[in-house]
Amino acid sequence: MFESVSRAVGSLWWRLLRNGPPDDPADEPVDVLITAQEHERVVLHVLDLATRLGDAMLSAGASAHEVTVASTRAARAYGLTDVHVVVTYNSLSVSFQQGEDEWPATVMRVVKWDAPDHSKLQALQELLYRIEGGLDLNLARARLRRIRRTRFPYRPAAVVVASALLAMGVSVMFGASAAIMAATFAAALMAAVVQATLARTGLPLFFNQVAGGFVVTLVTVGVTAAGDAGLEVFTDVRPSIIVASGIMMMLAGMSAVGATQDAIDGFAVTASGRILDLMMRTLGVVIGILVGLQVGVVMGTVVPLLPTALPFGSVPQQLVGAAVVSAAAALTNGGRLKTIFVSGMLGGVTMIGFAVATALGLDMATASGVGALASSFAGGVAAKRLHIPAIAVTTAAIIPLVPGVAIFRGLLGIVQAEGAFDGLVIGGNALVLAAITAVALAAGVSFGLYMATPVRDTLRRVTRSRVGLHH
Repeated sequence: MFESVSRAVGSLWWRLLRNGPPDDPADEPVDVLITAQEHERVVLHVLDLATRLGDAMLSAGASAHEVTVASTRAARAYGLTDVHVVVTYNSLSVSFQQGEDEWPATVMRVVKWDAPDHSKLQALQELLYRIEGGLDLNLARARLRRIRRTRFPYRPAAVVVASALLAMGVSVMFGASAAIMAATFAAALMAAVVQATLARTGLPLFFNQVAGGFVVTLVTVGVTAAGDAGLEVFTDVRPSIIVASGIMMMLAGMSAVGATQDAIDGFAVTASGRILDLMMRTLGVVIGILVGLQVGVVMGTVVPLLPTALPFGSVPQQLVGAAVVSAAAALTNGGRLKTIFVSGMLGGVTMIGFAVATALGLDMATASGVGALASSFAGGVAAKRLHIPAIAVTTAAIIPLVPGVAIFRGLLGIVQAEGAFDGLVIGGNALVLAAITAVALAAGVSFGLYMATPVRDTLRRVTRSRVGLHH
């Protein structure tokens, strides 16, 4: 009798108060006991996944901040909620400590820097979304291995031609004539072929840059000699445009902006490494150009090279040139067709923002920051809706304004000064202007992406509400 009443009361209590079926010992979850060795193996597998994911993203072109966030999110998705990620220029480590009385587990990988591959970066970001959606750990590790082994999406010949188009786009921005644009394309194409050939031999990048700068300068010397000889098509031209365009192709200036971006985000070691890498690349180009100029002097041709900053052409020339530069840069960085198209449009947005700021009387560095802000905001909003990496389009969009030529002018002025005070001052001023421009571009990109986040989220909520109303 008592047992029946107890069961009835228990059933009534469950129906009135409990959210779920009545307690049944047979239905209770059974705790799965795993050994300490198995637990350690799972933890190491998660840390290895997070480290390899960050390593792949960093070598594919992601910033140190993005890598830190991605590694942390991947580890958190599998239960490691308090990992510590350390990113330096050439290493990445992820650590996890279960408790104060236990030793931490740490996995470290050496980062091998490679050319940016935004197609691979997009695949890595898509994998991260799937990991956070509940992808099995072993399946995630297998997919990551497959992505890491993926080849660059374009043939070397296509990258070489795109690099030459990038240089030609720079010459269009400077208002070059058709003859100079053709000479720029030819010089950049020859330099890109030489650099691609030397890269296959394993030659250090410094000497690769020397060879590229030398080839571009030889073409410039030839154009100057043809103009001096009275060849009408090359008379009254600015041969320094060829050199400036080749510099932009070989440097693209992104190391300066990327280094500044890492410094703003608090990654001083990585920023220092990128700045040193930029300086070595630029010094290689400077040496190659100086050797080419000396060859020209021996041949009896003196090239008037970059006495002052090159002025831009008309606004339409700036827009067309910037679109070509950004689209070509997106292809050389491995972007997909959609990324290439969006990057070209955003390159025009960058120059529109720059032109408007210049018309308002702002200096070049501030105007460059305004242009970067405009393109990064538009790119940040569009990237999520188009399912492309924001860094891919924003990186390509700001290349038309990166201070690669200013850095070169500064180093060249210091080298040619030979201790003279005036030359050192001119070179130092150019380097300071390049540094300020790099900071302005990096700040514009960061702030533009920051402003795009709430706008993007609002648009997503509006879209979802409209879809709900239609249904």
